[in-house]
Amino acid sequence: MFRKVKKRHSSSSSQSSEISTKSKSVDSSLGGLSRSSTVASLDTDSTKSSGNSTLDTCAEFKVKYLGSIEKLPFEMCKTLLEPPDLIGYIDKAQQEGKLPFVAVDEEMFLAVSKYGIRVASSDQCEVLQRHPLYLVVRMLCYEDGLGAGRNLVALKTTDPEQQECSIWVYQCSSAEQAQAICKVLSAAFDSALASDTKS
Repeated sequence: MFRKVKKRHSSSSSQSSEISTKSKSVDSSLGGLSRSSTVASLDTDSTKSSGNSTLDTCAEFKVKYLGSIEKLPFEMCKTLLEPPDLIGYIDKAQQEGKLPFVAVDEEMFLAVSKYGIRVASSDQCEVLQRHPLYLVVRMLCYEDGLGAGRNLVALKTTDPEQQECSIWVYQCSSAEQAQAICKVLSAAFDSALASDTKS
């Protein structure tokens, strides 16, 4: 569940992105609790793009790694298309003990660039995860709604053959930080699209 990944991928993207922030009521099966949460979602399957943003540098954020659910079959991936579906799936995984409610790992650096997402150890000497931009399907940020004010960023990725998907969850220090990560990733997609258009 908490494995370290040291793969290196090249990344080129022909996807476009859209980010939206809206208030939604998300049903949680945690004791029938219903919660209202602000969800910022980056949907890389969208056909819209502002095309005005460029991201030539790397933005770094200190986050905590909550955990991952890896290698979900394609049929399951198709049921996790919208933010409420993904949030509900993460909630259920936490209740079943597949993901913790609170991150226990030390802080690490999550870096976003036009090449993708890189997660490194707190001293930045070891790369723990790499998520090439062209494999990112969706990113969303939300408050877990459990009263503790924990802000999470969930990243849904696919494999190069698009036969399975994985969900990676990070705990942020604030709602502003979580939303900033989504916005920077949106700018990364715009930058990659602008590069593809020029070439």
